Amino acid sequence: MARHARGGPAGPKPKVQLAAVAAAGVFALIGVLGFIPGITINYADMTFAGHHSEARLLGLFQVSILHNALHLGFGLAGLLLARSVAGARVFLAGGGALYLGLWLYGFAIDRESAANFIPVNDADNWLHLVLGFGMLAFGLLLSNQVGTGTRADDPFDRP
Repeated sequence: MARHARGGPAGPKPKVQLAAVAAAGVFALIGVLGFIPGITINYADMTFAGHHSEARLLGLFQVSILHNALHLGFGLAGLLLARSVAGARVFLAGGGALYLGLWLYGFAIDRESAANFIPVNDADNWLHLVLGFGMLAFGLLLSNQVGTGTRADDPFDRP
């Protein structure tokens, strides 16, 4: 049985860590699925990077070798960060901010230019928006007092 530093049995994981593990696991899974023909249509037309890749994960999301590798790496990093409350918060909130930035980038670039090196399409952009807001919300709102070492601030306790 795992034990806390104070000697008591380890309790259930905080929700922020569970959310980070779930999100990271999905990213890692998507990264792997992007390399599987059949789940990724036009697999033979996948390029390393760039908007010329015709491969589509689940027939919707434009992917490349780089795109799949980034999802896989992001997922694995998230699994490592989710081992602590602070790391889980960083993964969720930071990853959410990153995905919101990627959403803006996807709308700002000319998708037929070299700037679309990941690559992204409309389906990717809308998914990045949902992921960005969802991850940011979970990272900022879940388990706000867990791991701080103090109880919630109560204004009546102030001198």
